[in-house]
Amino acid sequence: MIELKTPAEIERMHVTGRFVAEVLSEVGRLAAVGVNLLDLENHARTMLKERGAESCYWDYAPSFGNGPFRNVICLSVNDAVLHGLPHDYTLRDGDVLSADIAVSIDGWVADSARTVIVGTPADDDLRLIRATEEALEAAIDTARPGNRLGDISAAIEAVATGYGYPVNDEFGGHGLGRTMHEGPHVSNKGKAGRGLTLRPGLTLALEPWFARTTDRIVYDPDGWTIRSADGSRTAHSEHTVAITADGPLVLTRRESEQTS
Repeated sequence: MIELKTPAEIERMHVTGRFVAEVLSEVGRLAAVGVNLLDLENHARTMLKERGAESCYWDYAPSFGNGPFRNVICLSVNDAVLHGLPHDYTLRDGDVLSADIAVSIDGWVADSARTVIVGTPADDDLRLIRATEEALEAAIDTARPGNRLGDISAAIEAVATGYGYPVNDEFGGHGLGRTMHEGPHVSNKGKAGRGLTLRPGLTLALEPWFARTTDRIVYDPDGWTIRSADGSRTAHSEHTVAITADGPLVLTRRESEQTS
């Protein structure tokens, strides 16, 4: 189901989005050599409790997962990229950490993800993260009234292709608002000029994610954590975006990001 939001409803999602941005900024600040993933999970839980926010992940039980999910944030390390189940793992120098969180405040949802490097960065990892961030910005710039859903998908794929990264289309972006997942699905690859016409009031979570050398994925025994099939490193960037008559409005922008 696709539900267009009013300007007042978008502003309520923006309230949630600002908080999501705060959580991801804090997780990025705390992610350091010697920090355990469970410590990051517990810190996120504390932030949600103090804000009165509800996790969209807690008790989440989709058909593809080994549900219910019993954490408030997804933490994926190195070759893991999506739905990483927080567990007893201590971060090491050079680890690549992707953090993804969706919460609801007063009935309105926002969803965002970022990838950071713990300790000493490797050039190849910085390049991979930069590719997802550039793909996200290209997708956001395309999220304008009158464009098509395929324009967003094609913009993401074009950046990946330019960097030489393959693209998986099994998991991508999605609509959201009153719940974490609404229509439409937003693939990370596609053809421009095709698909749903974008209209003001449409709210989307756009989330390019790439693995360095494969478009195939595998699941951990935990039934949730998704990894690159060949063990190559991964990165994931995501924002909640509202399409307005004046153009795209990013609802989860972090203060450290310079563009609007």
